[in-house]
Amino acid sequence: MRITLNAKCRLCRAAGSKLYIKGIRCNSSKCPIEKKGAVRPGMHGIKNPSKPTDYGIQLRAKQKAKRIYGVQETQFKNYYTAAKRLKGLVGDNLMILLEERLDNVLYRAGLASSRSFAKQITSHKHVLVNGKVLNISSYQTKIGDVISFDKKTIDRIAESIPAAENDFKAPQWLDLNRKDYTVKIISSPLKEEITNDIDVNLIIEYYSR
Repeated sequence: MRITLNAKCRLCRAAGSKLYIKGIRCNSSKCPIEKKGAVRPGMHGIKNPSKPTDYGIQLRAKQKAKRIYGVQETQFKNYYTAAKRLKGLVGDNLMILLEERLDNVLYRAGLASSRSFAKQITSHKHVLVNGKVLNISSYQTKIGDVISFDKKTIDRIAESIPAAENDFKAPQWLDLNRKDYTVKIISSPLKEEITNDIDVNLIIEYYSR
């Protein structure tokens, strides 16, 4: 499996916008985009790029979605294939499937500062789903699922996660318990609350070539 190390900020710069894959750093003054704008990485980053082709635009949209949700190419294509089989619009179905991933639910609920951190604590067996340890970050959550942490994890991360902040608000499809640091899935993700600046139409065009 291909792993990109120490290059998360470069991915944001290459995408031309924040992908929020480094947690707290993305909202701080340390973010490279905050410092010098979305300058492409590399020695030719400052130069004006050539006009992208339609294929290039579609590819960048797909790559951006993959990087935001932290999935590999095969996984992403499988999500697209599954979205086509479901009733409704393919683009909406794709986004809902990605939003229902366990690591994304932890991130959206404010129980993890980033999706990558959510993957880490899940793989280390600190996350419980319906009272049972689950170490699969790609687990597709369902309505009624209750996600929680073991006590040691709560003591360690309670002060550093977004849910600990008074002004944090979880999406309507998640029922967040701030006292116990648990979250319950109460409905499917709402389309209007999926704010990730992804053009799903370009992704559909990419896979429809």
